[in-house]
Amino acid sequence: MSKIPKRELKEEQRAKVIGASMAIGLHLLALTLFFNTGFKVIYPPPAEMGIEVELEMEPAKPIQVSSGSEPRVERPNPEEEVRLVQRSQSPITGAGANRGAEATAGEKGDVEQYEPPKPKPVDRRALFPSASNADSTAPQVARESSREMTAGHSDGNTRVGSTEGEPQARLAGRSIMGSLPEPEYNVNKSGKVVVRISVDQYGTVISATAGVTGTTVQDKTLWEAAKRAAFKAKFNISSAAPAAQEGTITYIFKLK
Repeated sequence: MSKIPKRELKEEQRAKVIGASMAIGLHLLALTLFFNTGFKVIYPPPAEMGIEVELEMEPAKPIQVSSGSEPRVERPNPEEEVRLVQRSQSPITGAGANRGAEATAGEKGDVEQYEPPKPKPVDRRALFPSASNADSTAPQVARESSREMTAGHSDGNTRVGSTEGEPQARLAGRSIMGSLPEPEYNVNKSGKVVVRISVDQYGTVISATAGVTGTTVQDKTLWEAAKRAAFKAKFNISSAAPAAQEGTITYIFKLK
């Protein structure tokens, strides 16, 4: 292994020293400039610069008001002739004054004569219907009976003709499917029990309360029998009905 000459080692060390010295000098110079320029605080701060403007207000000028002369009444001159304002005249001159026709009274004078009201004609066909006027609609309409909500009507309470003694259901726009179930009871009492019911859209009774307004018997056994029978009732399906439509079922209990 060959040895490095001492001369080359000295030159290398000299170059390192020079480079380090220059680096240190540059850093010191940069720090000096930084602290002298960047961190220099002027206290107190200088006053703000601006342009001084002098504002001069003009004095108020007085308003000159001219004095007018007082109104004076002209002195009348009795010798001067007074001039009248001439009226406007129509370009067409009439031959004379307008005159209307003279009013004359008739044979009975000018008084309005009172006329009694005429009696209305009597329709004899309505009073005495007979075979001759059988085609008239008035007596036929009067004798025609209405089937609105009568026993046996399709929208009525039951599907049978007579409702006496039979249970009756009232639910607006809904009809009972089949017939109403009869309550089962062993109590020898009579009376009427009204049950308030709630029916869903499928026609099923979802709630029942016995003994509401209209009930004439206060026996709890009959109330429970009517309530059980009400839960067995079935109505028609209606999608237009509310989710819980209220109605009533009336049961008539008889002595056994």
